Amino acid sequence: MSAEVPKRISITDLPGVGPSTANKLIEAGYTTIEAIAAATPEELAKIGIPLMTAQKIVKKARELLDIRFKTAKEIKEERKHLRKITTGSKNLDDLLGGGVEIKTMTEFFGEFGSGKSQICHQLSVNVQLPLEQGGLSTEDKVAKAVYIDTEGTFRWERIEQMANCLGLDPDKVMENIFYIRAVNSDHQMAIADELMDLIPKENIRLVVVDSVTSHFRAEYPGRENLAVRQQKLNKHLHQLGKLAEVFNTAVVITNQVMARPDVFYGDPTQAVGGHVLYHAPGIRVQLKKARGNKRIARMVDAPHLPEGETVFAITECGIRDPED
Repeated sequence: MSAEVPKRISITDLPGVGPSTANKLIEAGYTTIEAIAAATPEELAKIGIPLMTAQKIVKKARELLDIRFKTAKEIKEERKHLRKITTGSKNLDDLLGGGVEIKTMTEFFGEFGSGKSQICHQLSVNVQLPLEQGGLSTEDKVAKAVYIDTEGTFRWERIEQMANCLGLDPDKVMENIFYIRAVNSDHQMAIADELMDLIPKENIRLVVVDSVTSHFRAEYPGRENLAVRQQKLNKHLHQLGKLAEVFNTAVVITNQVMARPDVFYGDPTQAVGGHVLYHAPGIRVQLKKARGNKRIARMVDAPHLPEGETVFAITECGIRDPED
């Protein structure tokens, strides 16, 4: 498994980081070993650190986090021990290979009412469960969540219902969910940068962005803005992927769908975001409405999982398996 950063290590323990350099790093937002490891030497050079020093700082930070060349066998052993968050539905967990995985970005996309935000709410509660119950909390640390809301879909009432059904204290559960409303795409990207500091400080094990594309789609309409929109969206997705990888955190994004009038056979809808989004998430799941409270989940893309479909239900208590 990936090495944990020793608690005694601070940025001032890195080679070449004296008080002056430390101040430059902190003022620029590089307050943790993880933040420095996720940076490039060129980025650190822009804040006034000599390039040679920056290279040493980044190299040492990555060594502390065990970011290095590894054999395929080492990767196999690591992946065997990767923790996963239960969705509340065994069917959906099985489709995902055991639940929503840390160190991975998982995308749920579908039409309005298909269950995207419901899954995000449920995961924000479930991540706080003990390891043996499908959460990521340990005896000494409660796992917490960040919920970045771009469309006003977050409902504390839903969190309360889900927590009560699991026998958890709703107020404590809500205290462990850090909510923020992103007002535009620039703000959304700035929030992702701020998480470099918040994640290790608060033991954030789940980051939710619901939805990831809405601001980009609204702010850059038309073909004439497509290239700029895709470049900016691509940068944001790389931000989120870096958070997942460096901090051993699960990142869950939701996405809208749009109609494709040129499709006459098969599914006439596709996820917003184009090819940029097709290649960024590690796992992509399409959600569709079915009868009553049932929803269909289809595995669209995952390098280590087979394609398939399953049915889950949205109940008063949250995400569950259907009763029949």
